[in-house]
Amino acid sequence: MRMRKKKNSEKRIQACAAFLDWEAMFAKDRTVHLEIGCGKGDFICAKAKKFSEINFIAVEKITDVIVTAVEKAKGENLPNVRYFIADAKNLADFFKFGTISTIYLNFSDPWHKRYQHDKRLTSGKFLEVYKKILKPEAQIILKTDNKDFFDFSVKSFSGNGFAVQNKTYDLYNSEFFNPDENIQTEYEKNFAAQNIPICYLEAVWSIFSK
Repeated sequence: MRMRKKKNSEKRIQACAAFLDWEAMFAKDRTVHLEIGCGKGDFICAKAKKFSEINFIAVEKITDVIVTAVEKAKGENLPNVRYFIADAKNLADFFKFGTISTIYLNFSDPWHKRYQHDKRLTSGKFLEVYKKILKPEAQIILKTDNKDFFDFSVKSFSGNGFAVQNKTYDLYNSEFFNPDENIQTEYEKNFAAQNIPICYLEAVWSIFSK
């Protein structure tokens, strides 16, 4: 489905310019978490409010997608949230090695057709990009409703130096699920309301992995 263009998106983004100054986040000696694909910004803003000691950066490659999220952070005056308009495949051109402690991949596009699988954000080519910006022993946290994408991701992580932990096909009924700590995305709220299971995993990267 073609996304509807947001009215005056460029002007709206410019009005929130301070929340696009993501480089300023590295001037402070704080842990930095990165969300790739932020939707309307519910998840990243909720995270920032709950964990004020952590700096959060959210990446989107399309201005019309990110504008609502940036306005949300501005409206809530969140000092530890910044946004970045870029393609995930180019992240290593902007972030230095060892700058990111956690990456969130929330309900990423599953790219259903086999010839599209290299576009998946958990494909080997993207994992190699993440390795260039993650700290050793950093983690990638994945949520999805798509089991095929989830199984693909498990194999991809395992085959590219990541240890898969807390893997489940039904997060809300898993033994480690804590509703007080779980932050829902917009998609997740809808899926939960329909009792659609959420697949979840944590993938830890070790620089010493073979």
